[in-house]
Amino acid sequence: MTGDITVFSGSAHHEFAREMCSILDVPLSQTRTTRFSNDCLQVQLRDNCRQRDVYVVQPLVPPVQENLMELLLMLDAARGASAAHITAVVPHFAYARSDKKDAPRISIGARLVADMLETAGATRVLTMALHAPQVHGFFSVPVDHLSAVLELAAHFRRQDLSNTVVVSPDLGNAKVATEFARNLGLPVAAGSKQRTSDDRVVIDRIVGDVRGKDVIVLDDEIATGGSIVELLRVLRQEGALQFSIACTHGLFTGPAIERLKQEPDIVEIVTTNTVPLPPEKQLPTIVVRSVAPLFAEAVHRIHAGESVSSLFSDRETYG
Repeated sequence: MTGDITVFSGSAHHEFAREMCSILDVPLSQTRTTRFSNDCLQVQLRDNCRQRDVYVVQPLVPPVQENLMELLLMLDAARGASAAHITAVVPHFAYARSDKKDAPRISIGARLVADMLETAGATRVLTMALHAPQVHGFFSVPVDHLSAVLELAAHFRRQDLSNTVVVSPDLGNAKVATEFARNLGLPVAAGSKQRTSDDRVVIDRIVGDVRGKDVIVLDDEIATGGSIVELLRVLRQEGALQFSIACTHGLFTGPAIERLKQEPDIVEIVTTNTVPLPPEKQLPTIVVRSVAPLFAEAVHRIHAGESVSSLFSDRETYG
């Protein structure tokens, strides 16, 4: 059923697209991105799209605005080339943090970007671990919202977890942390967090018992690492022993890598490949788990007209 699938990749993460295509046993179609003298981008899709099921792979990672514009141009090009269906495959949807109007006269960026993707030509969106679940509802086209919880849990299942507790950095992420903990048969705790700026948080207490325990911190993403460092400080005060960190989106922006280097009791940092990890951000403690097989399975099911719902949940396996 993969004969009329066409997959294109933007500039953000060619490796992810290539791995998806290898699993699907389809070629990665070629594109050409050029920049005019006035700094405008132009994208040309180099393969036939007419009446085909087209998938455009592009996580919104730094430089986010460049990658977003390239994605929009690719979607528009596929629509202009008479594609039958156009799915935007966005492993990391950066604007999911902008999910509400929490200050005067600001834009709800997630809703705006959702509208832009649809206007450009996307008839479906495939993404993973949106920072705010309500962002799913900002789209008026179908959205397949995948979870990395099973993939992250599989890494820890091989370990001795007899003295371990799962900790969410905040109460907002506690539901996902609870699902992750249930998958491993572990108790769960959460931090009580207030964000004072993009790079500054205050955690005043831990809800749950961590004294004398090893901890797995589960978060949806790590950007500058400010939340993680603050959480570890409070966990040490509460008597926790050593730490593993698990996240879906390992952005590691700004001072994140230097901050994490300075935390000697971090045993490992487990993330997925929704975001490319350049050599300068690779630490000995970082382990990357691939979710390309999960995305490839979702693409296969979408194309075949099969249910994708079991891939949304951490309670069911995929194959």
